[in-house]
Amino acid sequence: MSKPKGRAKVIPANPEAIFLPFQSRWIQDTSRLKLMEKSRQIGISWSTAYGADERAAAQGARFDEWVSSRDDIQARLFIEDCKLWAGIMNMAAQDLGEVVIDAKDKLTAYVLQFASGRRIHSMSSNPDAQAGKRGSRILDEFALNADQRKLWAIAYPGITWGGTMELISTHRGSYSFFNSLVKEAREKGNPKKISLHRVTLQDALDQGFLYKLQQALPADAEQQDMDEAAYFDFVRLGAADEESFDQEYMCIPADDDAKFLEYGLITGCEYSGGTDWQRGLEDPVQGRLYCGVDIGRKRDLTVLWVIEQLGDVFYTRHVEAMERMRKSDQEKVLWPWFARCDRICIDATGLGIGWADDAQDKFGEHRVEAVTFTAPVKEALAYPLRTAMEERALRIPDDAKIRADLRKVQKVTTMAGNIRFVAESTPDGHADRFWALALALHAGNTPSAPIDYMAVPTHPRGFDNLAAGRMADNFDRETTDVSLPEPRGW
Repeated sequence: MSKPKGRAKVIPANPEAIFLPFQSRWIQDTSRLKLMEKSRQIGISWSTAYGADERAAAQGARFDEWVSSRDDIQARLFIEDCKLWAGIMNMAAQDLGEVVIDAKDKLTAYVLQFASGRRIHSMSSNPDAQAGKRGSRILDEFALNADQRKLWAIAYPGITWGGTMELISTHRGSYSFFNSLVKEAREKGNPKKISLHRVTLQDALDQGFLYKLQQALPADAEQQDMDEAAYFDFVRLGAADEESFDQEYMCIPADDDAKFLEYGLITGCEYSGGTDWQRGLEDPVQGRLYCGVDIGRKRDLTVLWVIEQLGDVFYTRHVEAMERMRKSDQEKVLWPWFARCDRICIDATGLGIGWADDAQDKFGEHRVEAVTFTAPVKEALAYPLRTAMEERALRIPDDAKIRADLRKVQKVTTMAGNIRFVAESTPDGHADRFWALALALHAGNTPSAPIDYMAVPTHPRGFDNLAAGRMADNFDRETTDVSLPEPRGW
């Protein structure tokens, strides 16, 4: 046996065991309903794939396994994990690839079939994909689903005739259905009889996670020089902010009461994994482009946010954050995008007035709107952003820094009853991405194109007075209302 790598202090009781104690407890739990609130990247989905293989491959297995993953990429990765375990355990399994499970709605799944005749179907998170299917359910990253309640409602009847249902997820806000299930099980008598598991990063480290990680990593990985305390700080300092760390790694849901945008609103508008959403300056687009710019120079970021309107939905096409760049260097980034966009809204507060003036001089005041951030203006920008998210009329990148920035804004009411929108300042900015996106939406919702209109008739009886006017001797085409045929029956 080779010498163990790394400086981990907590060594598992059986260093050769494949699974850590928290993983084994999860696999061995045969409860009809079980739920795991977990830290990110501690091997739970990997362990779940092992359990799915065991059930599907067992002689006399009665049920298929239906897996809901966050997106197509995760669905494929889950099947790859299942194939890995099948190979390790010498299970006879055939990879059937991508199979159509609903031709009408164009729903597909990645399928692994075992000698028992049972299959594991791994598909994306569309709740409708669960309809009409009997067998066990694995709902991975459940809290990231845009409609958690609907996913539960459709998936749960599928185990009526037998099988189990497993929910696995990190938290996504205190208002999420996932968190309501956790609270119901922990604090309200557990009426659904859910077997509840909870594993934080600290829990995993206390059970030997760092040791396992160091054996898997290359010998020169920086994590090899860390003990558990150092690794904990390494992960915490790498998170977008403290709220993100608490939620992603410590099973503490973000407080939606304290923030203007709930986590569910944000994640519900994020592109699914693998979506090619970005567009460059030379890339063709189908709709009209709009952009918003929040200006910063030394302390805060300058953020450019470009959206494309297709129908009634705004799709993010480019986001760029500029830190401590001179005005002239920022303009080298901004001006080419301004030239492509139909309308631009730019922060003209404080030093931003210089950027706004120069942009209006170059591109015209009809295309560039200078926006000064007063309390009423912030309110007028913030609420349409939230409404767009509520109506799913916006698509944004799946990005930790963007998510954290959108969460920074809080609505507070002063002693005088006035509403203010405030945000904490961190090294990653002062909610700069929030305001850049809000400005971009404002640009898209107030286009500069002329509004079609029809002149209001000036005659006392409106258009029907034209006929009489034409009969008069002093009829003047230049000053009389538009020429329209007299409708019959007037």
